[in-house]
Amino acid sequence: MWLATITGVGLGLGLRTGFHWLIRRGLRAPRLPHHTQPSEFGLSAENLFITTKNQKKLFAWWLPCAAQPRPTLLVMHGWGSNAALMLPLVSPLLQAGFHVLLLEARCHGRSDDDSFASLPRFAEDIEAGITFLKQHSLCQQQPIALLGHSVGAGAALLVASRRRDLFALVSVAAFTHPETMMRRWLASKRIPMKPIGAYILRYVQKVIGYSFDNIAPIRSIDKLRCPVLILHGEHDQTVPMSEAQALYQAAPFGLGQLRVSQGDHEGFADMAAEAQAVVRFLRVHLDQQQTAVSSSPQEQLIELLE
Repeated sequence: MWLATITGVGLGLGLRTGFHWLIRRGLRAPRLPHHTQPSEFGLSAENLFITTKNQKKLFAWWLPCAAQPRPTLLVMHGWGSNAALMLPLVSPLLQAGFHVLLLEARCHGRSDDDSFASLPRFAEDIEAGITFLKQHSLCQQQPIALLGHSVGAGAALLVASRRRDLFALVSVAAFTHPETMMRRWLASKRIPMKPIGAYILRYVQKVIGYSFDNIAPIRSIDKLRCPVLILHGEHDQTVPMSEAQALYQAAPFGLGQLRVSQGDHEGFADMAAEAQAVVRFLRVHLDQQQTAVSSSPQEQLIELLE
């Protein structure tokens, strides 16, 4: 009798372990190789490796505008993407006077592997990038902004919700809530919510160490203290336009801006136009920050009264 019980328990544990392995394998981010290099865009970049959590190394391209202090934009790609796919944004930013750091999250591109990738780990990697910039001779005491795509945008929102030292944020194709994304993924795989889907949602939250509610972009954006530009493609089939509108409505009064463009989840029809829109947004809010810093309290009060 006891032998049958032990055998049954062992079989149950084995099945559960196997099921967990299948979940993690199914949700693992694909690692795409770099399909292009900065030189193909006429850019000169320095290859970097930045230490993040768990002593893992993040690959990054550092593209300084010139050898002098200037504002910096840290760019984080999306799930299953890499820094190379963000290269079309760089030239207009350099021409506008911004340094650019193209960062790769763990388990992506040329960065180290880890036990798993997640939105909170993307956020940890962005924090590591910010730490690097704040220690760099060209960036010390200089303004820093973030740009993220998809999961990278959700991570950028999470980081910005915790900090007060960023002058702007650009969110591209962000979703409102991880559970919403997971439910769409389950539906695409024809996995029923009860009981399997619900179990997967609980298991994923246990693995990443966070409740979906606590890391949801719709919650993060409400805590921002810097302006945010929400960019979204009107033909995005991965994240519906309604979610971009919901993020815009959730942003603190006066800090949110929504731009809807021709494009889908992976890109825009006119990347040059979108890059220029990003530049204009960053310049406006950089100028506003510099004016606020340079003005005395008396001058700021006069401006408010006027």
